[in-house]
Amino acid sequence: MTLKTRMMIVTLVGLAITMAFWGWMQLSVLDEILKEQQYKRLNGIADTLSTFYQRFPTRRGLSALDTALKDHISTDLRLARIDIISRSRDDIDYIAGAGRVAYEWPENLINETAEKRVKHHYTLQTEAGSALGLLYPVPSEKGHASQTMIGVILFSQSNTEILARARWMLFFSTLGLLAVILLLMATSYGFLIGRPLSRIIETIDDFRTGKQAKRIPIDSLDEWGQLADHFNVMADEIEKFIGQNQELTRGLELRVKEATLKVVQLQSQVNQLQQLNALGYLTATLAHDLGTPLHSVAGMTQLLLEREDWPPDVARKLEVILQQTQRLNSVIQNVRRATRLPEPHFESLTVKTLLDDTLPLVEPMIAKSKVELVVQIAPDIPALHVDPYRVQTALFNLIQNALEAMPNGGKMTLSARVAPERQAISLTVLDTGTGIPPEMMKKIYEPFFSTHSSEGIRGLGMAIVQDIVKTHAGSIDIESSPEKGTSITLYFPLVAKAN
Repeated sequence: MTLKTRMMIVTLVGLAITMAFWGWMQLSVLDEILKEQQYKRLNGIADTLSTFYQRFPTRRGLSALDTALKDHISTDLRLARIDIISRSRDDIDYIAGAGRVAYEWPENLINETAEKRVKHHYTLQTEAGSALGLLYPVPSEKGHASQTMIGVILFSQSNTEILARARWMLFFSTLGLLAVILLLMATSYGFLIGRPLSRIIETIDDFRTGKQAKRIPIDSLDEWGQLADHFNVMADEIEKFIGQNQELTRGLELRVKEATLKVVQLQSQVNQLQQLNALGYLTATLAHDLGTPLHSVAGMTQLLLEREDWPPDVARKLEVILQQTQRLNSVIQNVRRATRLPEPHFESLTVKTLLDDTLPLVEPMIAKSKVELVVQIAPDIPALHVDPYRVQTALFNLIQNALEAMPNGGKMTLSARVAPERQAISLTVLDTGTGIPPEMMKKIYEPFFSTHSSEGIRGLGMAIVQDIVKTHAGSIDIESSPEKGTSITLYFPLVAKAN
C-alpha cells in the first residue's frame, strides 16, 4: 500500500467520523426543534380550549365545545385526540372530547397535574403510532372542589419522516463531500509530493548508473528544495572527487613507469582511489535512501496504525519515526491543509454592511443579464452573527442561480427581515424565472445536480449554500412554481440564540 493510499484512507476515515458526529448532532438538534414546535402547538390548542371553557362552562357551552372538538379532529389529521377531564376528590370524569384513537389518560398523571396545577408534556404510543401528549390544567380558584384539565394528543410520525429524510440528505451530501476531498487529495498529492519525489528518485538512479553530472531540478524554497540543494552539493563534491580520482590515476600510471622506488607510495594512492570509489558508491546509495525517507515512514506508520496501546519499545520507535519524518512533516501538513474548509470566523455585522460588501461582486452579472434588482431591508433589524465570507458565498450562489433562471430578464428581490417564529433573521432571494420542477426539488441539494444544461462544473451551488447555513445552525426554505419563479430563504439565528 502506497503512502498516497494510506494518507487518503486516514484522512477520509477521520473526515467520515467527524462528519458522522456532526450529522448526529444536527439530527439531534432537529429532533428537539421539531418536538419544541409540536409542544408549542399543543400549548396553543390547550390554551384556546381553556379560554373557551372558562367563558362558557355551561352544558350548552360544553355541547358546542364537544361538537367543535370533533370538527377540529376531523379536519386536522395530525391531531390524535382531545379530552376535557374533570377531576374531583373521588372521581375522574371525561366531560367532553373527540379523537381518532382510543386512549385513557393515566390516573396518576391526572392526579399529579390537578394537585400541582402544572402542565405535563410526555411521549406516548397509540394504536396509530407514536405521539406527544399534553395535560393542561384549566385555571380555577384555589379550594375549588374539582379541577378541570385539557388533554391533547398530537401524532409525531411526521417528525420521524423528516428525520429520516434529513438522514438521507446528510448521507448523500457527506458522500459528495468525501468524493471532492478524495479528488483534491489525489490531485494535490501528485503535485506536492509525487512529482518532486519522482524527480529525486530519477536523478539518484541516474547518478548511480554513472551520470554524475545529473542534478535534481527542484528550485522551490520548501523541504523538497532543501533536500535537492543538499543532494546537489553532495553530488558536486562527489563529482569533484571523481575528477580528482581520474587525474590522480593518470599521474600514478606515469609515475609507475618513471620510478619503481615509488611503488609503496603508488600502492597507497591506489588504495586511496579505491576508497574514494567505494565512498562515491556508498554516498550515492545513502543519498538515494535519504532522498526517499517516505519508505521508512511507511513501515513505521503501518506499525503505528495497527497497534492501539504502546509499550516502551514501541514508544521508542515512535520517537525514531518522529525524528525521521520531521523535515517532511510540513509537506504532509500542506497536503492536509489543501483539503480542509478554513475554520469559520464569526463576527457581528449589520445586514446593510453585508449587502454593501456583496452586491458590488454581482453588479456586472446583473447589468449583463438585464435583471431589475430590488433590495428590501426591514427597519430595526438586529445585527447578524455570522462568518461574512461564507454568507457572501451563499448569497453569491443564490443570486447567480436566480440570474441563470431569468435568461431573458426579469426581477430579482433581495430582502431581509426578522423571523420571530424562528428566532432568526431571514435573507430571501426571490426571482421571476422559470422555477424548479416539483420532481427536481428533492435533488436540489445533491452535489453536481443542476437544472441548467450549459457546460462547466455545475451542481455544487446549493450544496455549498446548505453547508454554509448548517455551519451557522440555520435553515433553508425553498418555494418554487414552474414558470413563476423561485424564492429561497436563509435563516440565521439571532445573536443571543447564536451565542
